[in-house]
Amino acid sequence: MKILVTGGAGFIGSHACKALKEAGHQPVVLDNLRTGHLWAVKYGPFEHGDILDTERVANVIKNYEIDAVMHFAALAYVGESITRPGTYYRTNVVGTLSLLDAMRLTGVDRIIFSSTCATFGNINHPISEVDEQKPINPYGASKLMIERVLKDYATAYGIGSVALRYFNAAGSDPDGQLGEVHEPETHLMPLALFAAAGMRDKLSVFGTDYDTPDGTCIRDYIHVCDLADAHVSALNVLEPSKFQAYNLGNGSGFSIKQVIDRVEAVVGRSVPWEPAARRPGDPPSLVANAAAAYARLGWYPKYTSLDDMIEHAWNFLTERRSRLSSQ
Repeated sequence: MKILVTGGAGFIGSHACKALKEAGHQPVVLDNLRTGHLWAVKYGPFEHGDILDTERVANVIKNYEIDAVMHFAALAYVGESITRPGTYYRTNVVGTLSLLDAMRLTGVDRIIFSSTCATFGNINHPISEVDEQKPINPYGASKLMIERVLKDYATAYGIGSVALRYFNAAGSDPDGQLGEVHEPETHLMPLALFAAAGMRDKLSVFGTDYDTPDGTCIRDYIHVCDLADAHVSALNVLEPSKFQAYNLGNGSGFSIKQVIDRVEAVVGRSVPWEPAARRPGDPPSLVANAAAAYARLGWYPKYTSLDDMIEHAWNFLTERRSRLSSQ
């Protein structure tokens, strides 16, 4: 199959392209490169463009005879969404409407959507698909709005969709070809590795007084390659006129302090850190119940160890630094 991958130059999208290629599909990347990286496009053609440009998207779909879409293109900083909600609703929601219009114009009726656990909000038990979605920040709200749009488009226009709500993506391609590079970086694991590598003075821990065993936030970390594999598996369950949604996680949570401890153990270096004020929009705990994905997608995470995620991310970071310093 020929798959249009919006946001395919980004962290998760680029890993999905590799998984698609390995599964015998042809990824075609559409990315505006505002947050993505051209060096991460390795597995198929690249088209520079924005999902808000319906005509541009439609032309790419027609030119490559696209069979289905994987939609990763979005803004995804929780804190920024609180201070710039209009930008998030415009890019994420209006951008998706534009993409769907391009699909309707070209007769493409299958899409896999990169959703998020942020659609749920504050839930203190492992989150399943039957739990109520009550997002507490504009980022999560924008993704939930898109899920509602996909449901309505399935009913009105017959577009089949699968929304994959993943928890905290982590790690890097074990082969070292891809990895996590954000500007600015806000994710815990790379920031802890930066502190261990001396690339920043210390790690800020946002909130040490949450109602958790050690006072820091708890998250369910899932390897980015496992997320990529889930997207490929979702191609097999897409059905016309049907919306489906699945949570993707490992089903176990780690606190920020636990992650810091494991980073120190894996890389053999200390991680200097300091407490900081809570960030608005951060729930105390987010852990997945992914039983539905296991049953329906036939998908299971391969890299369930936090140590594996840290090791793969550390290897990518150190190799990338070595390459940059030699240039």
